[in-house]
Amino acid sequence: MNIQKVLLVDDDQTLLLVAQIGLQTQQPDWQIDLAFSGLEAINLAIAEKPDLILLDIEMPGLDGKATFARLKEINVCAYIPVIFVTAESRQELLDTYLALGAIGIISKPFDPMSLSAHITELTKHL
Repeated sequence: MNIQKVLLVDDDQTLLLVAQIGLQTQQPDWQIDLAFSGLEAINLAIAEKPDLILLDIEMPGLDGKATFARLKEINVCAYIPVIFVTAESRQELLDTYLALGAIGIISKPFDPMSLSAHITELTKHL
């Protein structure tokens, strides 16, 4: 998969900035957009049409699962691969997230300097 634009979505501003720095260090050609809520993510996805979305599960208001469902209902966003990002570690919940149609899961906490390698691994067959 040729990634040029990534949308990072999380209500934790510090986590987003650290992830952005890690990705820009490892992949300087990628455009990294940040959204702090599900609604902001939907609006940015429509406007920017990213190649990939990293989506936090636990967010106030519109959580990751609801955001994902809304994205899949919007024609210009339905095709965008999504990787869920979560601190949840129970396998049955992880399986549920994958069953929704996500291409993978990245567990929190993650090493920001390894984030692009995780993304490359999860997207290599797309």
